[in-house]
Amino acid sequence: MAEYPPQRFEQQLVAQPRAFARVRRTVASQLRLWGRTDLVPGAAMCVTELLSNVHKHTATAECVLTLDNLPGGIRAAVTDADAGMPTVKEPDYFAESGRGMFLLSETADTWGVDLNSTGKTVWFELGA
Repeated sequence: MAEYPPQRFEQQLVAQPRAFARVRRTVASQLRLWGRTDLVPGAAMCVTELLSNVHKHTATAECVLTLDNLPGGIRAAVTDADAGMPTVKEPDYFAESGRGMFLLSETADTWGVDLNSTGKTVWFELGA
């Protein structure tokens, strides 16, 4: 089993749907650089869901994406300036939206929310 030294990528973003494809490509490139190609599909989908929540549920779409390369996998996080908590609910499969956090919770090995003085960080981890 390969050892992966801890590494971090950080990018300030404006969470706009037109930028999501570019962010997915950035996530994919960074994970490939770290040798985490197997985690690209899940990480790209989960990051998109977090950015979509910032776009839909916060007063400002400004946020920070961080990716951490950990010994057992990766951790991704999106920090925004809103203290509103994400919720996971059983999705309505006929609705056009509302499945994001459910999909994330089913894809990620673990996830959580850390509140801070200016908002929150929603994070998830994927194991190798």
